[in-house]
Amino acid sequence: MNRPVVVGVDGSPASLVAAEHAARAALLRSRPLLLVHGYLHPFGYGVPLNPYELGVPVPSEQAQKMLERTAADLTDRWPGLVAEVRQIAGGPGATLVEESRRAELVVVGSRGLGGFAGLLLGSVGAQVAAHARCPVLVIRPDEQPIPVDAPVLVGVDGSESSRLAVGYGADEAALRDVPLVLTHVGPSDAGRPVPEEIEESQAAYQAEAVRLLADASMAARSAYPDLVVREHPVRAAGAAQGLIEASGTASLLVVGTRGRAGFAGLLLGSVSQAAIQHAHCPVLVAHPYPVN
Repeated sequence: MNRPVVVGVDGSPASLVAAEHAARAALLRSRPLLLVHGYLHPFGYGVPLNPYELGVPVPSEQAQKMLERTAADLTDRWPGLVAEVRQIAGGPGATLVEESRRAELVVVGSRGLGGFAGLLLGSVGAQVAAHARCPVLVIRPDEQPIPVDAPVLVGVDGSESSRLAVGYGADEAALRDVPLVLTHVGPSDAGRPVPEEIEESQAAYQAEAVRLLADASMAARSAYPDLVVREHPVRAAGAAQGLIEASGTASLLVVGTRGRAGFAGLLLGSVSQAAIQHAHCPVLVAHPYPVN
């Protein structure tokens, strides 16, 4: 099945930037691009309080023109791109989550037309990042151009989710022909003297970090022998802070859905949530594909 790269478009500047990133992702993967507009507000705006009284509204001609105009602009600027458009009677977030079941990748902007200016990531982006059934590319910050030569950064902590992120990160780095940087964030000592009784445990922690990075590096190189892979242990007050700071020199940050400290009931762990809110580059959330 030739699964498309799917992007949500509502005409907002953030969604148009996301569409451009999605076009590049589709070309890199030799996949078609599907521009989707979910035209029912999730809280009932624009539809009757009881939608069964008057029926669900038909697709908007204005929205259709917006989609077609966006698709035409992308195919003009990205030669070889195959783009389709579709309006769906559903909330934007629910629509993209449903489309993710049949997608290679879902791309969302940081905020759509319904987003509040003070939010770093709108409700639609947060919903899709948490619930999608394929990898999700969150485009933030939305004012920056597409970076082309900076490395792909992956957070490594030894969890199953982290191993999946390393695989996706290696795929992305190979597609983009850029280095892959594997980062493990350790605790910061902040220049304080270390009591003798915990020196041994810190040495053990450092050895574990070296092992985790070596294992991740070996896995990436086994998939892509010619890929440039760098191991980059860092120290910070927390894993999220370390990854966010490191993302300032990356073209993409890849995170798992949950790390070793994540609670099983959470769809996204705290580190992943912080990354999609505050990273200095786009963030790929490494959801697994559904098992057929």
